Amino acid sequence: MKQNYRYIDQAKKTVAQEEGVIIKNWGGKLPVALVWPNSYRVGMSSLALHIVYRLFNDEPDVVCERVFFGDQQAPRADEPVISLESQRPLDEFATLAFTISFEMDYFNVVQLLRRAGIPIFAAERDESWPLLIAGGPAVYTNPEPLAEIFDAFAIGEAEAIVPPLIDALWEATEMPRAEAYQRLAQVDGVYVPAVHTGGPAIPRVWVKDIESIPTVTQIYSDRTEFGDRTLIEIARGCGRGCRFCMAGYVYRPMREMHLDTVLAAARHGLKHRDRIGLVSAAVSDHSWIDDIATELRKMGARLTASSMRVDPISEPLIKGLAESGNQTLTIAPEAGSVRMRKVINKPQSDAQILHAVELAAKYNFPQLKMYFMVGQPSETEADVEAIADMALAAREIFPRHVAINATPYVPKPHTAFQWTAMMPVETIEMRVNYLQERLNPGGVTVRSDSPAWAAVEGALARGDRRLGRVLARMRKVNLREWQRALEAEGLSQDEFLRERQLTEKLPWESVTTGVTKAFFTWDLRRAQRDDLTKACPPAGCLKCNACDEEWAFRPNYQAALGANLGAYGDNFIPLEI
Repeated sequence: MKQNYRYIDQAKKTVAQEEGVIIKNWGGKLPVALVWPNSYRVGMSSLALHIVYRLFNDEPDVVCERVFFGDQQAPRADEPVISLESQRPLDEFATLAFTISFEMDYFNVVQLLRRAGIPIFAAERDESWPLLIAGGPAVYTNPEPLAEIFDAFAIGEAEAIVPPLIDALWEATEMPRAEAYQRLAQVDGVYVPAVHTGGPAIPRVWVKDIESIPTVTQIYSDRTEFGDRTLIEIARGCGRGCRFCMAGYVYRPMREMHLDTVLAAARHGLKHRDRIGLVSAAVSDHSWIDDIATELRKMGARLTASSMRVDPISEPLIKGLAESGNQTLTIAPEAGSVRMRKVINKPQSDAQILHAVELAAKYNFPQLKMYFMVGQPSETEADVEAIADMALAAREIFPRHVAINATPYVPKPHTAFQWTAMMPVETIEMRVNYLQERLNPGGVTVRSDSPAWAAVEGALARGDRRLGRVLARMRKVNLREWQRALEAEGLSQDEFLRERQLTEKLPWESVTTGVTKAFFTWDLRRAQRDDLTKACPPAGCLKCNACDEEWAFRPNYQAALGANLGAYGDNFIPLEI
C-alpha cells in the first residue's frame, strides 16, 4: 500500500505540471479510461491520444481519464495501473478505450491487463468487468490477433466513431455481455468479434471535414518528445499511393485544413508554446505549404515538420525550419535505386533527392537524416548498393553530419504488398551490415531497427486470432519467450511471414479500409512490372473505392482540383484501372 501511495503522488504531480488537462466529477457520468499501452512520454507525443481525449471529454456526461503503462517498457513489478486524473484502478471504469498505434504494444496490452487484475480473454469477463474497446492504426487494419482479448474494435477515425459509440456504451455497460455486444455491433465502424463471425467485412468510417474538429495539442507537458510545441494536423491521408505505406491507404482520401484554419490554430497554440509542429503524411504536399511556412514565421512561430517529400520540396518551409533552429533536416527516399523507387511507387529522381540535400547544406542544418528501407519486395544487392551510393553522394554535398536509417521492411495489411513474403531476417541483417561497413568509414552514420524484432512485428501485423493465445502465454517480452509461446501453441513465425496467394482468405478481411482488393491486385501487378501508378487526385476519382460520390463530386470540386495541382505536379492524373 505504501508503494501505491508513491505512484499516486507521482500521478498527481504529473497532472499538476500539465496545461489543458480535464478534471471532472464522476457523479452521474460514464467513466472511460483512455489507455495508451506504452509510456507517458510516447503516448503524450501522439496527436491521436489528444483528439480522442478531447472527443470523449467534450461530452458533458462522460469523464475520460488517461492511463499509461509505466515510464518504461517493463514497469516495476509493484507499480499499480491507475488513471492519471483521479488515480483510480481500471476496474472502476465502465469502459477501457485502448489506442494502439504499434503492433509491438500488443505485448504491453496483455501485461497491463494482467497487472490490473483483469481477465485477459473476453470470454472470461462478464458484465461486472469494464468493456474493452481498441482503436488505432494497428488494430484498425488487422484486429484479429487481439480478437479474443477485446470486446470490440473501432474501425476508422475517432471523430466519426466516438459520439455514436458513447450513446451505445451508456446502454451496453448496463447489459449482460451478449446483449452489450449486439448493441455495440449496431454502431457504424465497430467490429465485435463475437457477433461479426463470417459476415461481411466491417467498413471503416471516416470524416469528410477535418476542420470541424481540428486535431491539435490538447494537453501540454514538458515530459514528452514534443513538449516544446503545439502540434497541428494540417492534412490527413495521402494520395501518393506508396505501395509499402499502410497509412497512405487507410487514411485515404487526402483532406486538407485550409490555410486560415491552420493559422487560427497556430495563433491559439502560440499562447502556450513558441514552436508549431506541422503534422501530416507529407507536410510539403499541402496546397498552401509555402504560405503556411511564410505566415507562421511572420507570426514569430518556430517551425517543425513531421515529414517531407522532395517532389516537390518547399524551400520556404526549409528556410523556416532552419530559421527556427531545427538541428536536423529529414527526408525519406526509401530506396536508393530508381528501379526500386518504381517498385514501391515513389517517383522521386536522384536529382530531386540531391536537390533537397543541397537545400539542407544551403540553410546550414547541422545534420541531414535520410530514411531508407531494407528488404522491400524484389530488392537485390544492387538496390542496397544504390542506397550506399546515394548516401555517399549526399555526403559529398552536405559537409556536416549525415545519418541514414536502414529500416527493415515489414509488409502490412491493406497495401499492395500485403501478399508478399517478408525477407528473411538473416538477409536483412547482412544487407544492413553491408551498409554499415561501407558507409561508416565515409562519415555516414547507419542506424537500423532489429531485423529479428521486425519479423515479430510482421507476424503480429499479418497474423490471425491464434496469436492472442501466444501473447497470453508470455510472462516476459523477449525473443526467446516469443518463440517458446509460439511453439506451445503449435505455431511458427514463418507461417505468418510467408507469401500469400491472391486467392486465399486473409485474416484481416474481417475489416475493410475502403480500398478494394481489385485495386490492390492491379497495383501489385504494376509493381511487379516496375510500373508507377499516378497519384490520386485531391478529390475522389472513385477508382480505388476509398472515396464516395458525395466526396468526389462535392461543390467546389474544380477549385480544389486546381489548388492542389501545384503539389502533385506531373504525378497528378486520375487513376485508370
